[in-house]
Amino acid sequence: MHKSGFVNIIGNPNVGKSTLMNALVGERLSIITAKAQTTRHRIMGIVSGEDFQIVYSDTPGILKPAYKLQASMMKFVSGALTDADVILYVTDTVEQSDRSAAILENIRNSGIPTVVVINKIDLSTPEALEQLTEKWHSELPDAHIVPVSAKERFNVEGVFRTILDLLPEGPSYYPDDTLTDKPMRFFASEIIREKILRFYDKEIPYCCEIGIESYKEEPTIDRIVAIIYVARDSQKGILIGRGGSMLKKVGQAAREDLEKFLGKKVFLQLLVKVSDDWRNNERKLREFGYEQE
Repeated sequence: MHKSGFVNIIGNPNVGKSTLMNALVGERLSIITAKAQTTRHRIMGIVSGEDFQIVYSDTPGILKPAYKLQASMMKFVSGALTDADVILYVTDTVEQSDRSAAILENIRNSGIPTVVVINKIDLSTPEALEQLTEKWHSELPDAHIVPVSAKERFNVEGVFRTILDLLPEGPSYYPDDTLTDKPMRFFASEIIREKILRFYDKEIPYCCEIGIESYKEEPTIDRIVAIIYVARDSQKGILIGRGGSMLKKVGQAAREDLEKFLGKKVFLQLLVKVSDDWRNNERKLREFGYEQE
């Protein structure tokens, strides 16, 4: 008996969706930082075994859109409720937000098998966890509730086994050696963006988008030229830093991660350009891979 299907991961920002995704896939496919809005696209991670293939899809965190970029991000979330074989709804032990009320209602009405993953249980007590479990049984009576600590890799296997039980029988959708549906250019841009999220405060990380100008693969080295787009001139100066110091820091850290990810040497050149208010520019959003009406 061979099982296969699409498992779509949904939840609010900061609940550890990407950490769980990476733990389930075994590779660092989704950005992990302490900042919200880190995942902007749907990112697929594919896990194949002798008798199964699971296609995980990590979606952006649920939010109320403030500009066209965020509206495009929420389309990825809506789409995840229509093409899933299993929904993985991720919450945690401290979440207080009610912004996902509409999403939960859609999950209840979808008829799609659902697993509620209560993450970060290492920050809770047995009594508090029991109360949370009862709360989620009330919210989604048909869902399977699985407590985990994705960061500590506690009970990730339990999530996997629950998913496997719920998947339908069927053939694989991708070759068994496929890890993701995204090209290397995409992961290069994500790794650079993760470094910007790590090294800058306030608005700077959220005003940036990465475009890969060129990506040349050679036997022993990959040569990458990336453009960091910002929305205003003032942001460009902050991003570059005095004497180019901050941009150099981002480039060095990104290059090191790319080399680990690729298993080979990387030459990385970073450029910074201003694209006025790109987050509300439909043409630029399409260029960056965000769907528009």
